Amino acid sequence: MALKQYGYFPGCVAQESCKELDLATHVVAEKLDWELIKLDAASCCGASVVNDMNRHLARMLNARTFAEAEALGLETVLTICSTCTGHMRQANHELLHNERYMKDANDVLARFGKKYSGKVETKHMAWILRDDIGIANIKKMVVRPLTGMKIGAFYGCHVLRPEEYAASGEDPRNPHNMEDLILALGAEPIVYEGRTRCCGFHIQLEKEEVTVNMVGQNMAMARDQGAESIVTGCPLCHLALDAYQTKSLDTAFGKTDLPVFHLPQLIALAFGVAPEKLGIQKHLTDASKVLVSAGIA
Repeated sequence: MALKQYGYFPGCVAQESCKELDLATHVVAEKLDWELIKLDAASCCGASVVNDMNRHLARMLNARTFAEAEALGLETVLTICSTCTGHMRQANHELLHNERYMKDANDVLARFGKKYSGKVETKHMAWILRDDIGIANIKKMVVRPLTGMKIGAFYGCHVLRPEEYAASGEDPRNPHNMEDLILALGAEPIVYEGRTRCCGFHIQLEKEEVTVNMVGQNMAMARDQGAESIVTGCPLCHLALDAYQTKSLDTAFGKTDLPVFHLPQLIALAFGVAPEKLGIQKHLTDASKVLVSAGIA
């Protein structure tokens, strides 16, 4: 039996637009002796569209996911998307702190022979690495340190705020978990102001120019502090940062060409996995120069 069992919630984007994130997550899970248990009933967390249009439906979707995990005897649902983490924790918070919401959820679940009693917690993979494995133990597993890589962490919004839902154990204004992981992997963490700001993903279809400016400013801040690449724990942030930095040429922030890694990709690289096995070549911003400089590719 695996050392740790988690209900696995990849979310929508990691199963389609960012399949390399799902791939890298399974690679890391195997290295850490984790069993990622598929939640067949899980659907979209309801982020943005569903959540904005029908909050009740969004809660029901997440209650169904929690109920399945609970029925399987699991205490934790592991996520690899900051946005999913935030929305799922908000839904769980509402269910646990409002008797009517929990009753409504269980009335619906009962039609399918399901029940949720509130014993499941959603945690981002980064938190699990910190709390269940430990940063020191991650460092011991590194076989190919990311020496010479200067990496800026991009936390984004949903994994840090609102604090009553996030409860990540981090200061939402000055977190350090991602920087601690970067350091443990042998790289140099670069701290910059934009790391806890919104990536602009959620507004791109309405106001693309706003997203371009948000990405341009965040990436320029990282570049100006010395970052040569970015790592994020959110595939939505990855899509925005990777794609829209190339469109920031007409803004006041200047050109940036910082490769954007998914967190599991960096961990897998430090664990000795070849870049081509992690889907890094799928990214829009070429990472080969950074990897060659670090002696990885």
